[in-house]
Amino acid sequence: MQPAWSVIFFTVASGAGFGLVILTVFLGLFGGVHGLGTNGTAAAVIIGMVLAAAGLLASTLHLANPRNAWRAFFRFRTSWLSREAVFAVLFYPVSVLYLVGIVLSGDGAWFTWVGAIGIVVSLLAVATVFATGMIYASLRTIPQWNSALVPVNYLLLALASGALLLTAIVAMASDEIRAMALLSIVLLAIAGAAKATYYFWIGMPPSGPSIHTALALTRGQVRLLEAGQSHDTFLNREFSFQASAKLLVRLRLIVYATVFVIPFVLMAAALHAGHPMLAPSAALFMAVGLVVERWLFFAEARHTVNLFYGRQTC
Repeated sequence: MQPAWSVIFFTVASGAGFGLVILTVFLGLFGGVHGLGTNGTAAAVIIGMVLAAAGLLASTLHLANPRNAWRAFFRFRTSWLSREAVFAVLFYPVSVLYLVGIVLSGDGAWFTWVGAIGIVVSLLAVATVFATGMIYASLRTIPQWNSALVPVNYLLLALASGALLLTAIVAMASDEIRAMALLSIVLLAIAGAAKATYYFWIGMPPSGPSIHTALALTRGQVRLLEAGQSHDTFLNREFSFQASAKLLVRLRLIVYATVFVIPFVLMAAALHAGHPMLAPSAALFMAVGLVVERWLFFAEARHTVNLFYGRQTC
C-alpha cells in the first residue's frame, strides 16, 4: 500500500492523544496521577484532546472529496470507519464535561459523578482507537492487516506513547515520576512483545495469497499474459507500492530502537539516576519511531488486486 503521510500523522497523533487521555482519566479514578494536581491533570487531558483532534483533522486530507466526510456517520452498523467517527465525536463533549467537573470539584474518583463521566471518556477513547485498528483489520483483501493483532497493536502503542507523554508532563511539573516511569516501562515491554508477534506473523518478506491460490491451480507455473492497463491508474498508485526487503528489515530495527529500546533505557535511567527530564526525550524518540512504524505498516501491506497485474504473491 502507498503510505499516506496524512494517515500516518493521524494514527500517530490521535493514538498518543487518546492514550494520554485514557491513562490520565483512568489513574484519576484511583487517586490521580502522582505528581500532578488538578490543573496538571486538566492540562494533560487538554493536550490529549488537542493531539487527537489534530490527528482526526489530518485524516480528512486523505479523502478524495472531503465534503462527503459527513456521510461516514451514517453507516454505524456496518462500517468501522463510521464507528470511529461517531465515537470520536462523542468523545469531545464528554471530555469537556469531565474537565469542568475536575476543575470545579477537584475529585475524579470512580465513586463520584465526575469519576462516572471519566469512565465514559476512557471507554470512548478506547473504542475510538480500537475502531481505527479495526478499519484495517477488517480488510480481508490485505492479508497483512486482516488479524486481531492489528487493533491490539494500535491500542498498546497508543497506551505506551500516552504513558511516555504523561510521564513527560509529570516531569515538567514535579520530580515525582517514579510511578509513571514504571508504568511506561511495563507498557513499553508489553507493546514491544505484541509488535514482535505481529512482525513474526506477517513474516519477512511479507507472504500471503498467490496467483496460484487465486486460480486454485497448484501445479505448474502460472503466468499472466495480459494485465490490461498497468500504469498510472488509481489501483497502481495506491496498492502497488513495494519497498525492498533490506529496507524493511532496516526500518524494523529502527522501529524497535526508537519506539521501544531507547525509551525503555531512558525511563530506566530516569528511575535509577533520578533525572526526570529524560522523560521528554523518551517521548520524542517514540514519536519519531512511531512515524516509521506506521509507514512500515502501510508499506508492508499487499493488496490482492496486485495479482491481477502480474504479481505472483501478495
